[in-house]
Formats: sequence, structure tokens, C-alpha cells
Amino acid sequence: MIKTILIDDEPRGLSSLRKLLELNCPEVKILAECADARHALDRIAELEPELVFLDIAMPEKNGFDLLNELSPVPFEVIFVTAHNEYTIQAFKYSAVDYLLKPVEEDLMVEAVKRAQQRIAGKVSAQQVETFLYNLHKVQTPAEMKLCIPDMKGFRVIHLSEVVYCESDSSYTIFHLLNGTVLTASRSIIEYEMLLERSAFCRIHKSFLVNLHHIKEYVRGEGGSVILTNDMVIEVSRRKKEVFMARMKELFNY
Repeated sequence: MIKTILIDDEPRGLSSLRKLLELNCPEVKILAECADARHALDRIAELEPELVFLDIAMPEKNGFDLLNELSPVPFEVIFVTAHNEYTIQAFKYSAVDYLLKPVEEDLMVEAVKRAQQRIAGKVSAQQVETFLYNLHKVQTPAEMKLCIPDMKGFRVIHLSEVVYCESDSSYTIFHLLNGTVLTASRSIIEYEMLLERSAFCRIHKSFLVNLHHIKEYVRGEGGSVILTNDMVIEVSRRKKEVFMARMKELFNY
């Protein structure tokens, strides 16, 4: 059983979430329901939950304030929110679980299963700390951090460290500035979509590059780029127009 606390300032929100969990997630044991951060802090200290469902928008102290007071956060968190796209971006970069209101049953069940796996594996949860950091950086994506899932859990890196990403079937290989190579268990298409607001561009079906790490472009049918680690990557003919447009947008030349 997963010891769980629900936190939401709306009584209907608490009631709805409790019913959904009772019907769909018998592995969840609800220890307490809290309507504000102050009460939640007391109950968390008393009951030591393994999982917390946390609403963000609450009076006086919101969900972020609560987590900042607890940092480092000693439990798994599933956010329940109606927040804007920039917060969603921070969620995705940080690999934390979130549910949009109204909560969908199947998404809730999947989120609980992932939390249960992390709890059982005693994986150190860096995602919430990364998320709190990213919240302050959403207007400057190059300064954000990225949680990369691996066999042990997650690796946290700064986006600025990534020179390029390389496709390897359903995996993505991250090549970092210091020569480190990380393999993520997600496809390059997923990272292309995730990083579309930052300075990354898919210049070839197999390569996603950090435009800040391009030091030279060599003309050709599609051309090629030379990166700061001296890697040379071909720009496919189909991607050239998008690539040039992104470079002009980013560097205003």
C-alpha cells in the first residue's frame, strides 16, 4: 500500500480525487485530506507519506510554497492542476507527473503506477527539485534543466550542456560538452517536441542539435554544421529551410 495524502483547497476536488483513487487504485491508502498548505505541512510531518497529490493554486501558500518549505522533498508528488502552458513546460522538462483538471482516470492510474515503481525502487527523486528550479527559468529556456530517464532512474543536466542528440531507434543519445554520453529511453521525436521552445533544431532525421553550439555552417545541397565539440553533422535538404529560419530567428542576422 502507498501511504498517500491529498491536498486541494476545493472540497469537490478532494472528494472527486478520493473517489477516483478508491475506484481505480486500490494500492493507494489515503491517510489524510488537507485543504491548505499549513494543515498539509503538519500532516506530512506527522504521517510521513510516500505519495502526495498536490493542487497548485491554493490561498495564502500555494503548492510551490509548500514544496519549497520541505526541500528536499521526501516523497513522490503528483500535481493536480489547471495551470498555464509555461508551467506544463516545466513539468515536462523535469519529468514530474501532473494531472490536468478534470482528472482523467487512465492518466491518473498511469501516474500512480510510475510513482509506485519509483517508491519500490527507492529511486532518489530529483524531479521535484528540478521542477522548482525550472519554474524560475521558463522565460529563459537555455538555463533550464532536463531530467533524462535511464535504467537507474533519472540524470539531471543543464540544457546548455547538450551539444546534440542522436537517434538510436526508440532511444536518444545525448552528447554533452564535456564528452559525456547519456542514453535516454525516449525517442528523438519526443525530445524534438519537448525542446521546441528552446534552441534545439532537428537538422536531420537522426540529429537534434543545440543551435547555441554551432560554430560554423558549410554551404551545400543541405550543407553541414560544425559544432563546438568539432562534430560535423549533415543538414538534410528537407530540413535546411527550417534550420536557416531558426538560426535567423535566434541570432538576428
